[in-house]
Amino acid sequence: MDPRASARSLCAYIDASPSPFHAVENGARRLAAAGWTEVQEAASFPRGVERGFVRRAGSLLAWSRDGAPAVERGFRVLGAHTDSPNLRIKARPNTGAAGFRQLGVEVYGGVLLNSWLDRELGLSGRVMVRTPSGPAARLVLCNRPLARVPQLAIHLDREVNSRGLVLDPQLHLSPVWGLGRPDEKGLQRFLAQELGCGADDILSWDLMLHDVAPGSFLGAAQEMICSPRLDNLCSSWCALEALVAHTPSKAPIAIACLFDHEEVGSTSRSGAQGPLLVDVVERLVLSDGGTRDDVHRAIARSFCASIDMAHATHPNYREKHEPEHWIALNAGPVIKINTNTRYATDSEGEAEFQLACERAGVPVQKYFHRSNLACGTTIGPLASARLGMRTVDVGTAQLSMHSIRELCGAEDPALMVRALAAFLAG
Repeated sequence: MDPRASARSLCAYIDASPSPFHAVENGARRLAAAGWTEVQEAASFPRGVERGFVRRAGSLLAWSRDGAPAVERGFRVLGAHTDSPNLRIKARPNTGAAGFRQLGVEVYGGVLLNSWLDRELGLSGRVMVRTPSGPAARLVLCNRPLARVPQLAIHLDREVNSRGLVLDPQLHLSPVWGLGRPDEKGLQRFLAQELGCGADDILSWDLMLHDVAPGSFLGAAQEMICSPRLDNLCSSWCALEALVAHTPSKAPIAIACLFDHEEVGSTSRSGAQGPLLVDVVERLVLSDGGTRDDVHRAIARSFCASIDMAHATHPNYREKHEPEHWIALNAGPVIKINTNTRYATDSEGEAEFQLACERAGVPVQKYFHRSNLACGTTIGPLASARLGMRTVDVGTAQLSMHSIRELCGAEDPALMVRALAAFLAG
């Protein structure tokens, strides 16, 4: 697939995946179409499934193997995450004032709040619906302009351009979505219409707002992509595409694990600090007839690439970046290094991924955070500490990280897929 076709495919995946649940659903469809078999976690883990996947809420784990015992090959793991910073709907959301109907929201993750102002917002996520056999999960996707957080006019805040915009998450972010007095069950009635059920059958939800504008190419030569949720659906898409392209013959068992809840610390049953990856690794070894000792032997032979987006050097804020480690768009994958282990990369992982890029014919960059600024982190250190597996942190360069719309190079996703496929080959 050429870089532009890859970029279009990435944008289509992101546009269809405004929530982690939709990212998992669309990832599962991609895998199923390529010949993968879904395995239910509650069932006995089958022996001999060479290409399979499991789901756990907003997380997805898939593997590809050639039938050789895991203890002989070990694993190559691609880890990414399905969640992005956004505004999530509260349990009692129907509020309003001054003749407007509004929705109560809570900030999820490290949101650039100002980027959510004056945007047409849709609604998506998971709704639990009453059925005769108990609660059932239904996905909802309202991908049309439904709500908006209107900004205060400059006439009423004359100093906003000189002192900066300050937003109170409790007071200033409730979007308007209608006129009139608040309806105590307004959102429930809306969801009932969308799902074809009764309003009283709506029991609970994991709902969030999203920008309804689709991803697009940017620039006179269209060298860039502008899209919501590049962090981190770009990495999730790259991991899935690399797994599908992977040929497992005589290679380690390949795993792509897309976790939820990275933006809020990963501490959940479906996050990187949860047991999902450990569970599947163990069950794959045991389904081969292996022992607990074989599990540890397989992990000792394994390597994980934690894939999250990386900071490109911002042309308007060059002083915020390490001057000897500038990062460019369309210049290849970025190896992320931090001596305080905010990234899991050490010299071994750095060398391993650099060689994978060389085998793939892909350029590689190396990122260091500026020493006088606090560095963010990824799932890399969490997954590495959880399993004791060697890990390298890598990513695709971008600007506007954690904005409602982000920016990356149009050629970089295809370059990352090639690098990850080479990494999986061992």
